[in-house]
Amino acid sequence: MTLASAYDLKLAFGTRVLFDDAAITIDEGERVGLVGRNGTGKSSLAKVLAGRVTPDAGEVVHRNGASIEYLEQRPELPADKSARQIVLGGLDKWSKAKAEYDALLERLERGDGDLGDLIERQTEAAAEVERLGGFDRDHDAESMLANLEVSNIDAPVGPMSGGERRRIALARLLVRQPDLAILDEPTNHLDLDTIEWLEQHLAKRYRGAVLLITHDRYLLDAVVSRTVELDDRVLHSYAGGWGAFLEGKAERTANDDRREANRQKFVKREVEWLRRGPKARSTKQQARIDRAEAAIAAKPRAKERTAALELDTTRQGGRVLDLRGLTIELGGRTLVRELELAMVRGERLGIVGPNGCGKTTLLRTITGALTPTAGAISLGKNAEVAYLDQSRSMLNPDETVHENVSGLGTKLTFRDKTVDIRSYLARFAFPPARLREKVSALSGGEKARVALAMLLLRPSNLLLLDEPTNDLDVDTLGALEQMLVESDATAIVVSHDRYFLDRVATGILSFEDDGRVIKYEGAYETFRRGRKKREAPRKETRKETATTKAVQPEAEPSAPAKKDAKLSYKERKELDGLPDAIEKKEAELGAVEAKLADPTLYAERGDEVKPLLEERDSLSAEVERLMTRWEELEART
Repeated sequence: MTLASAYDLKLAFGTRVLFDDAAITIDEGERVGLVGRNGTGKSSLAKVLAGRVTPDAGEVVHRNGASIEYLEQRPELPADKSARQIVLGGLDKWSKAKAEYDALLERLERGDGDLGDLIERQTEAAAEVERLGGFDRDHDAESMLANLEVSNIDAPVGPMSGGERRRIALARLLVRQPDLAILDEPTNHLDLDTIEWLEQHLAKRYRGAVLLITHDRYLLDAVVSRTVELDDRVLHSYAGGWGAFLEGKAERTANDDRREANRQKFVKREVEWLRRGPKARSTKQQARIDRAEAAIAAKPRAKERTAALELDTTRQGGRVLDLRGLTIELGGRTLVRELELAMVRGERLGIVGPNGCGKTTLLRTITGALTPTAGAISLGKNAEVAYLDQSRSMLNPDETVHENVSGLGTKLTFRDKTVDIRSYLARFAFPPARLREKVSALSGGEKARVALAMLLLRPSNLLLLDEPTNDLDVDTLGALEQMLVESDATAIVVSHDRYFLDRVATGILSFEDDGRVIKYEGAYETFRRGRKKREAPRKETRKETATTKAVQPEAEPSAPAKKDAKLSYKERKELDGLPDAIEKKEAELGAVEAKLADPTLYAERGDEVKPLLEERDSLSAEVERLMTRWEELEART
């Protein structure tokens, strides 16, 4: 059954047409990926489908009663509300039904009213709560926020960062479980572990349909069953994920090229015929003249404008960067503890770790913007550092693309040559007509391309890139990957794009517990497989004691981690007893949950529900506390 369909859509901003005569349908439970170059109008199309923007022409039809939610790139949330309140606010029908149930329960406990009538109404309210997802939806909200790395869920969202607000908005949408979720770059501001969790949630647990706008190629392959490309104002549909899309697009492009070659041959032949001066003495001759004129007037399909990035490198020695005993403390936290790192020419390290662990702080310390607490930073001979920060702070939003890159001049110097600003920016997929647009009017990906254009003008031999893949389209990502690999650049890259790290990284710097930053050889997938092996002993069984040996990792640390203090006798005794204590509490929790699952409870023993819910919450918190303590002690053995 179709959830949303659109026909003959047209949308323009001024003289710039984003799409014209576009059509798309999304069926119940379908997973669709929407791809295209930056600035083609993907977000605008998503807003039209969600009912946020009215098209200039065409029609959008939603199935009667279908719920459609849109995750925008910069969501607006009430500043005075907490994350918990915002997420639960998305469950308006459930919250109303739960409030009705709680009010009736209180009246039953007080004996306020006719007992039979209250029990009947309470039974109906309980059934409505169950229909809307059950009595655990408030805990679903807490769990969703935890999975999306939102920690202080009862603090007002006003002072929170844009990334935190976006994760809260995503949690609200996922908990609400709309029939159609339209997700615009949902992986931005998520760390790698959270992206992998989101991938599994969308692929295996989310029941509704999804329209996914993302540059994460692994996510597209794992989640979507159909990929739609917005290209040159037109939508093209391909069965399958990212890999299938690449194959389908290559075939379509080849067909377009063949048709254009045939058109050129036809035009050449007909032009020669027309030059001989045929007269339209018959209907057939006139028809041939008309066909020839139509073929001559037809415009060939515009060639795609793609980025072609180059790095202007300077001479450098074999050793590029040395970090010796580097310790960084900030706000009372140790973010980096005694890091030893020696980087050689051509080495490219990807930095991974949870949000807020200190990845950006490490880059800023290497640039000299921050002073380390201890240790030394030594750059190699002739080292020239180029730094792309996450906020793209080098951009002036009130200036044009042209002014940001070269001021008022029409020429600039690149790789010791004088080049025209238009030809230089064409490398970054900017046509001349767009050079006079203000940066503030550009899409996120287009701003990222301007920042890259400014960064690569300066000769350098050590690139520090903080989330360079945010908002970039896949064509520009491919160009950036190619530049880094083929130029044999030396780089440190903070990125949550797994595909990018697998293509580019020669090693991984992993931020781990207690400020430890460990280097692993190999790309991200090698690191991920090794991490799964290292963590396997903790997940095998909670009954195992801390004497379990860790599996040898596939990707070995380049230097041994500093060991924590050994367990005291008292801590050892505590650890030995924790598996049994956890098992006991889980058994108690299971018994309470079994009682809550009994449908006769709400009809016959309504007064028992509230105490049971409170007991369940208490036991759940105790299990979580014991597990956290067990992992803490086990890690020190």
